[in-house]
Amino acid sequence: MNQKYIILTGAAGFIGSCMLQLLNDNGFENIIIVDDFGVEEKRKNWESKKYSNVIERQSLFEWLQKENPLISCFIHIGARTDTTEFNYAVHEELNVQYSKDAWHYCVEKNIPFIYASSAATYGAGEFGYDDNHELPFKLQPLNPYGVSKNEFDKWAIQQQNHPKFWAGLKFFNVYGPNEYHKARMASVIWHSFNQIKKDGVVKLFKSHRPDFKDGQQLRDFIYVKDLIAVIYWMFQSMENGKWKMENNGLYNLGTGKARSFDDLVKATFTGLDLQPNIVYIDMPEDIRDKYQYFTEANMSKLKAAGYTNEFYSLEKGVDDYVRNYLNKGLKIY
Repeated sequence: MNQKYIILTGAAGFIGSCMLQLLNDNGFENIIIVDDFGVEEKRKNWESKKYSNVIERQSLFEWLQKENPLISCFIHIGARTDTTEFNYAVHEELNVQYSKDAWHYCVEKNIPFIYASSAATYGAGEFGYDDNHELPFKLQPLNPYGVSKNEFDKWAIQQQNHPKFWAGLKFFNVYGPNEYHKARMASVIWHSFNQIKKDGVVKLFKSHRPDFKDGQQLRDFIYVKDLIAVIYWMFQSMENGKWKMENNGLYNLGTGKARSFDDLVKATFTGLDLQPNIVYIDMPEDIRDKYQYFTEANMSKLKAAGYTNEFYSLEKGVDDYVRNYLNKGLKIY
């Protein structure tokens, strides 16, 4: 293995498989894809794309030690992302320890490292949504998934030994093709589309706070095409020597503009050329005290690092997703 390879974890999942496609679109095929490939439903996400090696998640570091490939970048998107899984040990193993193993490997081999964190680290948002390096030590995430992501963020920014170039990306509410397998954890757009097709109506959670009207809960929704474009830009910057060591660190990855669930669902109806029909239902009690009513990424740090591309507006992103994927029966990008 004397040519350079990219390691991409989570390659069978929603965001990872979209990232794999973008790399292919830009001429990269020497990609070591990593995931739990036993989930048959995800097969269509990755099997038609181009890659050099398929490695099961639990075998990666043993395989790397044996094969010792030349790696240009380690893009670590794979994680346990279920916010309704309350056994912290599950998240600790996959989101903390596995990420530490990846970090140590990148330090040892001098490989750039880009990994997925999450806006779930911000909890209820009582400390705001700034991606500085002081905030993680104050944050109180609302579920074990958010805790695990914040624990790794805290660990990473405290390390004296770190990859020459690295970035941890706090993904906000991501939507787009390739998410069909996520069931309950899929985006509200995916659920709304299916509800409209079945019943002609979308059910949204009522607000259980007096300061938010029903449907006016606000999130920073980012189209997956924008998210992978940022990752690709970082990879290219690190590869081409344009990334400065002082740029290393945590970055928010949203649009910087919070929008309501009402707006999101109305855009979904518009993508189907239908008038909105929304009803409000009680939020399940088991998630009421863990529910984020407002998220909005402060995006100034990413812009300061040199990223200048405009993000899709909510309306344009949802319209592309609905018209060009969901309503054509296309599940994958």
